[in-house]
Amino acid sequence: MELSDLYSSKIIEIAANLPIIAPLEKADASFRKVSRICGSSMRVELNMKNEVVSDYSHEISACALGQTAASIVAQQIIGSNPKELRELRDIMFAMLKENGEPPSGKWSDLKYLQSVRDYPARHTSTMLIFDALVECLDIIEQKNG
Repeated sequence: MELSDLYSSKIIEIAANLPIIAPLEKADASFRKVSRICGSSMRVELNMKNEVVSDYSHEISACALGQTAASIVAQQIIGSNPKELRELRDIMFAMLKENGEPPSGKWSDLKYLQSVRDYPARHTSTMLIFDALVECLDIIEQKNG
């Protein structure tokens, strides 16, 4: 596979539609994750209500792969619970590192990132959003005891 094949038209389309989301006035948790490999960074903020994500914001400075993952997350995260988001991170990790199946259901557009598995140097930027979300969940759990 050529590197140019990695950036399919669908990945470029989803990345180009990354929502611009203002920071939350008061977030239950905020976390910034940076890839030392490529310099991509993401800051995410979460609010939880009744055990589901009620509000979300992000600040993204990443390649098209990171932007694609972040764009899909931004479109689907409201109403997600911590268990679902932790499982999503594990599924994405398995898809990239262990030839696992892509996520399904509302997360099925993440299948477009399957080609990243052939480029280990791109795994980190693709996983940034998922790792940052789990860090936010950990912060919220620590606050709530």
